[in-house]
Amino acid sequence: MQEFGRRGNHPGLDQQGITKARAVYWNLTAPELYEEAICRREAVISQHGALIVDTGEHTGRSAKDKAIVREPSSEERIWWGDVNRPFPQDRFNALRERMIQYMGQRDLFVQDLFAGADPRYQISVRVITELAWHSLFARTLFINRRTDDFSPEFTVINLPGFRAEPERDGTRSSTFILLDFSQRLVLIGGTSYAGETKKSIFTVLNYLLPLRGVLSMHCSANVGARGDVSVFFGLSGTGKTTLSADPQRRLVGDDEHGWSDRGIFNFEGGCYAKVIRLNPEAEPDIYRTTRMFGTILENVAYDRDTRALDLDDASKTENTRAAYPLTSLPNIVPEGMAGHPNNIIMLTADAFGVLPPVARLTPEQAMYHFISGYTAKIAGTEKGVTEPQATFSTCFGAPFMVLEPGVYAEMLGERIARHGSACWLVNTGWIGGPYGEGERIKIAYTRAMIRAIQSGALAKIETRPDPIFGLHVPVACPDVPAELLSPRHAWRDPQAYDRKARELARRFSENFERYLSGVPSAVRAAAPMAD
Repeated sequence: MQEFGRRGNHPGLDQQGITKARAVYWNLTAPELYEEAICRREAVISQHGALIVDTGEHTGRSAKDKAIVREPSSEERIWWGDVNRPFPQDRFNALRERMIQYMGQRDLFVQDLFAGADPRYQISVRVITELAWHSLFARTLFINRRTDDFSPEFTVINLPGFRAEPERDGTRSSTFILLDFSQRLVLIGGTSYAGETKKSIFTVLNYLLPLRGVLSMHCSANVGARGDVSVFFGLSGTGKTTLSADPQRRLVGDDEHGWSDRGIFNFEGGCYAKVIRLNPEAEPDIYRTTRMFGTILENVAYDRDTRALDLDDASKTENTRAAYPLTSLPNIVPEGMAGHPNNIIMLTADAFGVLPPVARLTPEQAMYHFISGYTAKIAGTEKGVTEPQATFSTCFGAPFMVLEPGVYAEMLGERIARHGSACWLVNTGWIGGPYGEGERIKIAYTRAMIRAIQSGALAKIETRPDPIFGLHVPVACPDVPAELLSPRHAWRDPQAYDRKARELARRFSENFERYLSGVPSAVRAAAPMAD
């Protein structure tokens, strides 16, 4: 095999049985990967220097095509079910051999990287792919640190051009994302959506770190001038990335963190933000990255002549994305580590219009809402969605949680109790009625609530219990109209509000039934009053 780039004394690909390839490009830099991506017609360069790529038919994760190899070392710990589907190891090995044969006729790009900013819990990750821009994505999203003693603890082989044969390979479709903990290997094929690589390693960390006493979290985090730390949980569309990118605070990371006995730490070296209809005034720092060299823009529309971007165009997908290094942002924590959270903020975009814009949570309520992981899908964002739909994602990241949900929730509750973290529910969705009738809560008001939480001002304000959800709702908040804080009073028809609120409360209770046996009675008692 011809080899180019910077392998140094790192182990070769023969560790994975890869002995043939047309050429191997080791640890190329961003400019070199730009050149390769352009020469291979994988991408185009935007008017301002970002790399624009099209991920083909897959514009998001293929959750139903993900599976975990059932093998003796891990099978008793894994939360098997719809999320973590079992896959036979012999089928996995046979598929790997076919992928190795496929690689023998192609150029490969290799990046030797790390996941986890805390050196005590950091793992080394090797990413092997056939696309230059995928190699740049990995280099951008993981931690890029040169070292002479690199030895991969986990390897990701991502070959979008290799498609499985379901009858032969045992996969659900021609697309697959398969993880084997015993061989410390991830196989990805049949999809060009680069997020599969990022989330596969997040899944790995969600298995490994809790076994070492570290809570792994799908969250963003930032730090204030006083050193106070805020953690933001939230599903896609709730504002997790936007609200944590605060020019008055330093960003630790936008998506994945661990909480150890020393504090929190970022898993990544980059950000992966949704950019559809990105507002340069409301989100100036993220918007600026879409005009930078080194940013990868996935499925973003652009003018074919001028290469000017159109971030409002969702004709390809609502899930347009920008992948950029953390260093593209002006105000970050470069070491990726901070202290224990002062405030834990759980974000939801309630399209039913019944949850308060902000509420204080007891530790038991925090565990209940953490396990529930509620938000809502709205019409137009997903095929077949014509009215608001309640969505529950365990621990605000069900597709990536490998262990029983109670494991993560118990660790969260223990840390809240030990470090005295204040917990809050913030609704970035609708007020005055459901989607289509009410109004989306202005981001300026949400930012004001977040500021009041982080300054400590909101903790000093009197609260009143919500009669249905039991949440402790502040009677006032600086820079927020008082009438906005009581969702029932914001509805024209209070009885209609009561019906809709109890409908959502029933959905909470129905979703939580599967967890009842695995949580303390105090957490079960934190459920909304459905009747």
